[in-house]
Amino acid sequence: MGRTTARILDEYLVASAKAGDRRAFAQLGRRWQRRLVTHAWRLTGNIESARNAVQAAWVEIVRGLDRLQDERAFPAWAYRIVSRSCARQIGRAQRRRELTKMLAREPVAQEVEGSGTIDANRLRAAIHALPREQRAAIALYSLEELSVAEVAVALNVPVGTVKTRLLHARRKLRAALEGEL
Repeated sequence: MGRTTARILDEYLVASAKAGDRRAFAQLGRRWQRRLVTHAWRLTGNIESARNAVQAAWVEIVRGLDRLQDERAFPAWAYRIVSRSCARQIGRAQRRRELTKMLAREPVAQEVEGSGTIDANRLRAAIHALPREQRAAIALYSLEELSVAEVAVALNVPVGTVKTRLLHARRKLRAALEGEL
Protein backbone atom coordinates (compact mmCIF):
# COMPACT_ATOMS: atom_id res chain seq x y z
CA MET A 1 0.00 0.00 0.00
CA GLY A 2 1.30 3.42 -0.90
CA ARG A 3 2.19 6.16 1.51
CA THR A 4 -0.73 8.50 1.99
CA THR A 5 -0.69 12.01 3.36
CA ALA A 6 -2.10 10.64 6.63
CA ARG A 7 0.71 8.08 6.90
CA ILE A 8 3.33 10.75 6.20
CA LEU A 9 1.78 13.00 8.86
CA ASP A 10 1.86 10.13 11.35
CA GLU A 11 5.53 9.51 10.56
CA TYR A 12 6.28 13.20 11.14
CA LEU A 13 4.35 13.21 14.43
CA VAL A 14 6.16 10.08 15.63
CA ALA A 15 9.55 11.59 14.78
CA SER A 16 8.61 14.84 16.51
CA ALA A 17 7.28 13.02 19.58
CA LYS A 18 10.49 11.00 19.78
CA ALA A 19 12.38 14.29 19.75
CA GLY A 20 10.38 15.45 22.77
CA ASP A 21 7.59 17.49 21.14
CA ARG A 22 4.65 17.03 23.52
CA ARG A 23 2.18 18.67 21.16
CA ALA A 24 3.14 16.23 18.41
CA PHE A 25 2.57 13.32 20.79
CA ALA A 26 -0.79 14.75 21.86
CA GLN A 27 -1.83 15.11 18.22
CA LEU A 28 -0.63 11.56 17.51
CA GLY A 29 -2.75 10.37 20.43
CA ARG A 30 -5.82 12.21 19.13
CA ARG A 31 -5.31 10.73 15.66
CA TRP A 32 -4.86 7.13 16.89
CA GLN A 33 -7.06 6.82 19.99
CA ARG A 34 -10.27 5.91 18.17
CA ARG A 35 -8.57 3.39 15.85
CA LEU A 36 -6.80 1.70 18.74
CA VAL A 37 -9.98 1.50 20.82
CA THR A 38 -11.85 0.08 17.82
CA HIS A 39 -9.16 -2.56 17.37
CA ALA A 40 -9.26 -3.40 21.08
CA TRP A 41 -13.05 -3.62 20.97
CA ARG A 42 -12.79 -6.12 18.13
CA LEU A 43 -10.51 -8.27 20.25
CA THR A 44 -12.25 -7.98 23.61
CA GLY A 45 -15.87 -7.55 22.55
CA ASN A 46 -16.43 -5.00 25.29
CA ILE A 47 -15.99 -1.24 24.98
CA GLU A 48 -14.91 -0.71 28.58
CA SER A 49 -12.35 -3.51 28.37
CA ALA A 50 -11.17 -2.03 25.09
CA ARG A 51 -10.71 1.43 26.60
CA ASN A 52 -8.83 -0.02 29.57
CA ALA A 53 -6.56 -2.06 27.31
CA VAL A 54 -5.80 0.98 25.15
CA GLN A 55 -5.08 3.12 28.20
CA ALA A 56 -2.54 0.52 29.35
CA ALA A 57 -1.17 0.31 25.81
CA TRP A 58 -0.59 4.10 25.67
CA VAL A 59 1.64 3.77 28.72
CA GLU A 60 3.72 1.20 26.83
CA ILE A 61 3.70 3.34 23.69
CA VAL A 62 4.97 6.38 25.62
CA ARG A 63 7.71 4.35 27.28
CA GLY A 64 8.78 2.56 24.13
CA LEU A 65 8.50 5.27 21.49
CA ASP A 66 12.22 6.06 21.71
CA ARG A 67 13.01 2.44 20.84
CA LEU A 68 10.86 2.49 17.68
CA GLN A 69 13.51 2.63 14.98
CA ASP A 70 11.32 3.22 11.92
CA GLU A 71 8.54 5.81 12.17
CA ARG A 72 6.71 4.05 9.31
CA ALA A 73 6.25 1.03 11.60
CA PHE A 74 4.19 2.98 14.15
CA PRO A 75 0.75 1.68 13.05
CA ALA A 76 1.67 -2.00 13.19
CA TRP A 77 3.73 -1.44 16.36
CA ALA A 78 0.88 0.37 18.14
CA TYR A 79 -1.69 -2.24 17.08
CA ARG A 80 0.63 -4.96 18.34
CA ILE A 81 0.96 -3.29 21.74
CA VAL A 82 -2.83 -2.96 21.94
CA SER A 83 -3.22 -6.61 20.91
CA ARG A 84 -0.86 -7.72 23.68
CA SER A 85 -2.62 -5.49 26.19
CA CYS A 86 -5.94 -7.05 25.25
CA ALA A 87 -4.53 -10.56 25.55
CA ARG A 88 -3.19 -9.83 29.03
CA GLN A 89 -6.48 -8.36 30.12
CA ILE A 90 -8.48 -11.31 28.85
CA GLY A 91 -6.00 -13.75 30.38
CA ARG A 92 -6.20 -12.09 33.80
CA ALA A 93 -9.97 -12.03 33.73
CA GLN A 94 -10.20 -15.66 32.56
CA ARG A 95 -13.52 -14.86 30.94
CA ARG A 96 -13.12 -15.92 27.30
CA ARG A 97 -16.46 -17.70 27.21
CA GLU A 98 -18.27 -14.84 28.93
CA LEU A 99 -16.72 -12.34 26.52
CA THR A 100 -17.88 -14.40 23.55
CA LYS A 101 -21.42 -14.38 24.92
CA MET A 102 -21.24 -10.65 25.58
CA LEU A 103 -19.94 -10.08 22.06
CA ALA A 104 -23.07 -11.66 20.63
CA ARG A 105 -25.16 -9.10 22.53
CA GLU A 106 -22.90 -6.12 21.70
CA PRO A 107 -24.52 -3.55 19.41
CA VAL A 108 -23.24 -3.32 15.85
CA ALA A 109 -20.70 -0.54 15.17
CA GLN A 110 -21.49 2.86 13.62
CA GLU A 111 -23.16 3.43 10.24
CA VAL A 112 -21.04 3.11 7.11
CA GLU A 113 -21.14 6.41 5.26
CA GLY A 114 -22.35 6.42 1.69
CA SER A 115 -23.83 2.92 1.67
CA GLY A 116 -27.35 1.68 1.92
CA THR A 117 -28.23 0.92 5.50
CA ILE A 118 -29.50 -2.58 4.77
CA ASP A 119 -26.32 -3.64 2.97
CA ALA A 120 -24.10 -1.84 5.47
CA ASN A 121 -25.96 -3.44 8.38
CA ARG A 122 -25.68 -6.90 6.79
CA LEU A 123 -21.95 -6.40 6.23
CA ARG A 124 -21.36 -5.16 9.78
CA ALA A 125 -23.39 -8.04 11.19
CA ALA A 126 -21.43 -10.52 9.06
CA ILE A 127 -18.10 -9.06 10.21
CA HIS A 128 -19.38 -9.02 13.78
CA ALA A 129 -20.22 -12.74 13.53
CA LEU A 130 -16.67 -13.74 12.54
CA PRO A 131 -14.39 -15.34 15.13
CA ARG A 132 -12.40 -12.60 16.86
CA GLU A 133 -9.08 -13.54 15.21
CA GLN A 134 -10.61 -13.34 11.73
CA ARG A 135 -12.53 -10.18 12.60
CA ALA A 136 -9.35 -8.46 13.78
CA ALA A 137 -7.38 -9.54 10.70
CA ILE A 138 -10.03 -8.48 8.18
CA ALA A 139 -10.60 -5.16 9.94
CA LEU A 140 -6.91 -4.24 10.12
CA TYR A 141 -6.36 -5.27 6.51
CA SER A 142 -9.52 -3.89 4.90
CA LEU A 143 -10.66 -1.07 7.16
CA GLU A 144 -7.33 0.19 8.53
CA GLU A 145 -5.52 -0.55 5.24
CA LEU A 146 -2.53 -2.28 6.80
CA SER A 147 -0.49 -4.66 4.65
CA VAL A 148 -0.52 -8.38 5.42
CA ALA A 149 2.94 -8.01 6.97
CA GLU A 150 1.76 -5.11 9.15
CA VAL A 151 -1.29 -7.09 10.26
CA ALA A 152 1.04 -9.96 11.20
CA VAL A 153 3.11 -7.60 13.34
CA ALA A 154 0.03 -5.99 14.89
CA LEU A 155 -1.49 -9.35 15.84
CA ASN A 156 1.86 -10.96 16.69
CA VAL A 157 1.26 -13.94 14.37
CA PRO A 158 3.07 -15.25 11.26
CA VAL A 159 2.21 -13.81 7.84
CA GLY A 160 0.82 -17.19 6.77
CA THR A 161 -1.60 -17.15 9.69
CA VAL A 162 -2.85 -13.71 8.63
CA LYS A 163 -3.37 -14.93 5.06
CA THR A 164 -5.30 -17.97 6.32
CA ARG A 165 -7.47 -15.84 8.60
CA LEU A 166 -8.20 -13.42 5.75
CA LEU A 167 -9.07 -16.29 3.41
CA HIS A 168 -11.51 -17.85 5.89
CA ALA A 169 -12.98 -14.46 6.85
CA ARG A 170 -13.63 -13.57 3.20
CA ARG A 171 -15.30 -16.93 2.57
CA LYS A 172 -17.54 -16.53 5.60
CA LEU A 173 -18.42 -12.95 4.68
CA ARG A 174 -19.23 -13.94 1.10
CA ALA A 175 -21.41 -16.81 2.32
CA ALA A 176 -23.18 -14.63 4.87
CA LEU A 177 -23.88 -11.84 2.40
CA GLU A 178 -25.14 -14.34 -0.19
CA GLY A 179 -27.44 -15.88 2.42
CA GLU A 180 -25.69 -19.26 2.63
CA LEU A 181 -25.06 -19.19 6.36
